[in-house]
Amino acid sequence: MPEQQTIERARNDAREGKSPSTQAGEFVREEFHHVREGKHGARSPKQAIAIGLSKARRAGVKLPPPKPGRTSAKIRQQAERDNERGRQVEPERVSRRRSRATLGVLRREGHSAASPRAIARQTQAASLRRSASERSAAAQRAVHTKGRAGLSAAGRKAARTRMLD
Repeated sequence: MPEQQTIERARNDAREGKSPSTQAGEFVREEFHHVREGKHGARSPKQAIAIGLSKARRAGVKLPPPKPGRTSAKIRQQAERDNERGRQVEPERVSRRRSRATLGVLRREGHSAASPRAIARQTQAASLRRSASERSAAAQRAVHTKGRAGLSAAGRKAARTRMLD
């Protein structure tokens, strides 16, 4: 179950007109925090991201399942089931036994999957899989929801990080 604060942040993103993936990012962020705090572990940053996206879908974020060919049919079906859960008014009872078993398995995993270095490596790899035009288009879309003050702050930050290189 996601924390109330995370759900509120995601709803705030939705009100501001941000994309479903941005809203889902709040749940992924929470998941990384859980791994760092030691609530449970993860084998890789990808697994922590997958858990966060699943939670987002179940919380009602309108995040479409991955396109065919990008992931296996099994993962796509699970994403569709998560979306169904998110649309239900009265949530189904969760199997206590299965929940505890899953948590027990996750607790035995490592915690380095949420280290800043691991996350940076995952982000870099994901970015390199996209073309320059796709990355540029994403940046252009981000500009629309940032506003004037946010835009100039982002420019200052970019200039500052370039100085470090």
